[in-house]
Amino acid sequence: MFEQELELEQKSSTVVPLLLILALAGVIIGTAGYWFVQSKKVLTQQEATTVVSAVLKAQGPALLRFHTGAVKPSINEKPRDPHYKLLEKAGLVKVTTAKGKGEVYNIALTPKGEKELTGFPEFQKNQEKDGTVAMSVPLARRKLVEITKVTMNGPSMARVEYAWKWDPTPVGDLFDANGQSIKSFNIWETQTLIEKYGANFYHGDARKVAVNLIKTDKGSWQVMSD
Repeated sequence: MFEQELELEQKSSTVVPLLLILALAGVIIGTAGYWFVQSKKVLTQQEATTVVSAVLKAQGPALLRFHTGAVKPSINEKPRDPHYKLLEKAGLVKVTTAKGKGEVYNIALTPKGEKELTGFPEFQKNQEKDGTVAMSVPLARRKLVEITKVTMNGPSMARVEYAWKWDPTPVGDLFDANGQSIKSFNIWETQTLIEKYGANFYHGDARKVAVNLIKTDKGSWQVMSD
């Protein structure tokens, strides 16, 4: 009887560690399998395109801001600056000197300007306290050219390299730094248009950029915050 009990105890002492080993092996294999499956769930080109396109759209267009009405020169508004000259040259605004009111310029949209400038979805105008109207016109929007590379940095992080370029509006074409309209301006006027009034090389080469993305708990991808 004693020998049978001893034999059962020996078998029991052997089975328990074996079960623990098998359980541990199951956990290890399950974990490895989970990460293997997750590693296969890479960020696709289509997903990257959707996210990056949203990022570019969120940045908004390049804008031109100016005023109409009886405009007085100030720190923030200079009616003699070349953006008004460029708009007037294109037949979009009319600039005249207000007589008997000191240094005041009457700036008004022409019928052509009313038609071409106010038709953009992003066009905005706001009445100012001084009676003038502040206007904002889109010059160009950012457009995705291609996703050049997607690098996975784990199952839930990715680095996306892409190229984008400007998609100018007709007004953006007017404010293109390499355009014929601006080429007729002097160096000071050109620099002022670029530094203050949104002029840019809107028909230049695509720009290469990279962005880091992270996968959310809901399975979607978003830009990784700093």
